[in-house]
Amino acid sequence: MKLVDHFGAPRPVFGLPGRAWSPQRACAGLSPASQILPKPRGTSELAATIASRLVVAALPSRVTVVGIPADGWRGLGDAARELLTQAAVVLGATRQLALLPDLPGQRRQAWPSPFSLAPLGDHAGREVVVLASGDPYVSGIGSALLRLVGPERLVVLPAVSSVALARARMHWDDAEVVTVVGRRHETVLRHLSPGGRLLVLSSDEKSPVTVASLLTEAGYGDTVMTALGDLGSDVETRTAATAAEGGPAAPRLHVLALDLRGPAVGQWTPGLPDAAYEHDGQLTKRDLRASALARLAPWPGALLWDVGAGAGSVGIEWMRSHPSTRAVAVEADPARADRIGRNAARLGVPELEVVVGRAPDALADLPDPDAVFVGGGATAPGLLDTCRARLRPGGRLVVHGVTLETERLLTEAYAEQGGELTRLSVERAEPLAGFTGWTPSRAVLQWSWAAS
Repeated sequence: MKLVDHFGAPRPVFGLPGRAWSPQRACAGLSPASQILPKPRGTSELAATIASRLVVAALPSRVTVVGIPADGWRGLGDAARELLTQAAVVLGATRQLALLPDLPGQRRQAWPSPFSLAPLGDHAGREVVVLASGDPYVSGIGSALLRLVGPERLVVLPAVSSVALARARMHWDDAEVVTVVGRRHETVLRHLSPGGRLLVLSSDEKSPVTVASLLTEAGYGDTVMTALGDLGSDVETRTAATAAEGGPAAPRLHVLALDLRGPAVGQWTPGLPDAAYEHDGQLTKRDLRASALARLAPWPGALLWDVGAGAGSVGIEWMRSHPSTRAVAVEADPARADRIGRNAARLGVPELEVVVGRAPDALADLPDPDAVFVGGGATAPGLLDTCRARLRPGGRLVVHGVTLETERLLTEAYAEQGGELTRLSVERAEPLAGFTGWTPSRAVLQWSWAAS
């Protein structure tokens, strides 16, 4: 089994794509003896199930995170200044450390490149101060430190966030916030809606061009893009351009405000048009997909296995239901796996994981799911038993079958395990010899079951 990205390139299994930080990277450079494996959680943080974290003994005794505004020392409150003045050790980005005045005897340490929290291991048992930009919990280092040190050893003093400053500059009280820091920019596409407003936490100065191209391809070329650069500093900037014009020029640190102008291109409810997907015929059709997702019932933070994923439609629409949902599409055919990735990116959920392999063997290393959809290959020996056994308490299993062999299997499963057994048949009106008649689709047997 291997995990591929959305264009077919191999990648580490569950490397937490879409986030600038992962526990694996955070622990880079630490000895294996200083790492332990957490228990599987299988909820909003997909990678946390197998990621390493620091042993308590290897951590500082206390980590205080101070949010620092773009104008540096003068923008800090008295409490933050006092903490920084008394700190023996301060860690942060080179840019952030440069905002502090010289303090004799204070040790300052910049994060390495590529970013890693490994320098924390140099200060085991000591108190340290960590600098963050604005609010550490708004796409910042706060979440990474919380996972590593826990709330008992962590203190956070936030400053005004870039999001708050951007809302104030734009006078927007209704804007959604999307981050592409360490994530694929296609994430923005999930939020397209006529007249919508987005504040995008950009990755770097190249983000406006990338987002402009994506918007234009999606029919949103008239969107007005405003780059709010270096918010709160003496060199704050504001530039604007439409997506069709290529987007505005921007400094490395900026928030991108999008006044969306384009057609209604999607929905968050299940049942996107079949034409929304690139496929070779292996696609869970719209009405059947909506029925399956109604029984899978996505909820925030939940993890889905989409087994025999085909075009990936069920996993994609599961992830479109809420930004914190996660899905793993398991597909044996490499060409289809690549196609799933393209579909996911185009429909705004580029973080969908794709595993190339045959179930049930390909499921062995995955974190336990909250829900499982089996759209193909249900007759594989042991597959349904594996899915049922791995489901977390309260989890849901939905299986579709179109062959007599699969129908027999699902009928027996219903008789033995209970649940709900439904036969779905869809007919559509189509031209017929100068008139209009009903054209039936192949009937599908659907078995749904919930773990106790």
